[in-house]
Amino acid sequence: MPSSFQTFFRRSTALLALLTLGACAQLPQNVDRPVSTAIAAPATGTALADLVQQRRQAEKARYESGFLLLGGPQAAYGSRLALIEGAQKTLDLQYYAIHADASTGRLVRGLRAAAERGVRVRVLLDDFHSTGRDALVLGLAFIPNIQMRLFNPLAGSRDSTFSRLLNSIDDASRIQQRMHNKLFLADNVLGVTGGRNLGDAYFGNATNGNFVDVDVLAAGPIVQDLSRSFDSYWNNERAYPVQSLVTREELQAMRDRAKRAAQELAEESARQQEGGAGTPTAEQRARAWDEKPLDLRTATFVWAPAVMLADKPGKIPADSGPGNAKAPGLVVSRPDDKAGSSRGPASLEAASDIAASGDTVVEGLLQLIGQARTDLTIISPYFVPGKDMLQAFSTARARNVRIRVLTNSLASNDAPVAHVGYARHREKLLKMGIELYELRSEQASFGNVFGSSGGSSAPGESRAMLHSKVLVMDGRLLVVGSMNLDLRSQLQNTEIALLIRSNELSRAATEQIERGMRERSWRVELVDGSLVWRAPQGSGLKDATTEPDAGAMLRLMLKLFGPLAPDQLL
Repeated sequence: MPSSFQTFFRRSTALLALLTLGACAQLPQNVDRPVSTAIAAPATGTALADLVQQRRQAEKARYESGFLLLGGPQAAYGSRLALIEGAQKTLDLQYYAIHADASTGRLVRGLRAAAERGVRVRVLLDDFHSTGRDALVLGLAFIPNIQMRLFNPLAGSRDSTFSRLLNSIDDASRIQQRMHNKLFLADNVLGVTGGRNLGDAYFGNATNGNFVDVDVLAAGPIVQDLSRSFDSYWNNERAYPVQSLVTREELQAMRDRAKRAAQELAEESARQQEGGAGTPTAEQRARAWDEKPLDLRTATFVWAPAVMLADKPGKIPADSGPGNAKAPGLVVSRPDDKAGSSRGPASLEAASDIAASGDTVVEGLLQLIGQARTDLTIISPYFVPGKDMLQAFSTARARNVRIRVLTNSLASNDAPVAHVGYARHREKLLKMGIELYELRSEQASFGNVFGSSGGSSAPGESRAMLHSKVLVMDGRLLVVGSMNLDLRSQLQNTEIALLIRSNELSRAATEQIERGMRERSWRVELVDGSLVWRAPQGSGLKDATTEPDAGAMLRLMLKLFGPLAPDQLL
């Protein structure tokens, strides 16, 4: 899990860069980037393709693409294991962060086994978190049949995030602009996308805190659209082969240091747990659930038309040459309309046309928000509404559209500084008639806002941190992706999302989100000009008049820091 220290630094370094100069290390020049693309995706010919075709025919599906919401940690983990074990041709992974821990270790072993049986594996990773122990995942690049590239890398030592930030302090935009996309694709016919990175905290295995997240498992032609997006990033000049940045010798030195640190940590943990007491380690918790792959033969897909929204990699400026200017653009795939779906105002075709008028994923979603007719239900862990977002909400509210937003409370936010950008707009949003809910942090069983189905609960209490990115519009359009509704996702990070036109999935998602709002969240209200946090139903807690579960020092720090931090850097 990215530490609060790392997250704080990423979100505040741009401010520091205005006052500090430095940087010495440089990125390599004239890097060789062999072009490769996704395999063709025939309807049959691989085990996964045959399975998808059989499932669709058995269910007499009207549409060619199918979807399964993955709300629980074990379902999310098991789906990835199933794709690794089922792949026969290719595995393509694109992530903002891959952490070197127990959960990821099992996935990495699976990737190695897949490569050994002849599967071509490509791993594209944003470079920001590839430091310290997490740099060990770069060892994948030196395994036969596995290729690995780092997107928008920072120059300098990988010993720590701090040292690399100092080295890059005069290039604040490089630090701020990250590839935030998440994809896990197998044989160009099945794939997972959504909010999760790879690591213990995303699969319910961390001891101190776990993220509440959601993905979607997609099957069929929509996966080919996801693969085309992957290829556009993989073959982009911002993607550097790991071998151009790290040598085997440097990696071995990092591995030795990590081994020594792990041994010291284990010894300390043993001392703390003498007599059978103490908090279980992440490794112990990883063994607490079965790590079984999802049974794709019995998984219940909902077959529906869908489109992909994806930022172009040019949203992040290139390093040199004529293309070094920032060039945002939005890729919108065409919906599955072979079944004769309507072209009415509520159709997916109309929604995709509206979204296409934006330059980025978030701007496309804001265009949709402005066109909502009855209701919007939104989950955004980092919620910083800029001018465009406030205008979209205002347009929808003028038509009496009900808008409900679930976001992090100050206590549940893994990046408390981001809470500043939300808190400064909170009263304005409430006065607009928007209903606000904030996730309660202290929960013995963190579960997920999509209910307990497929989830796992480890022993001991765990801090819950919201990380899902979901939008349900008018009870018929479901959006799941990597984007937050904040200026960082709108203007700086690259993002990806699926828009699925399904009453069934929209209804199921709304019901579970409503449960999360009702039973696991504080409802924020404005009473006589003051904020009041209404306690979750059945919690036995009292209403609060200050940020619940947050210490006085944290509230004071943000109150002092808040006025200095512009929304676009939070």
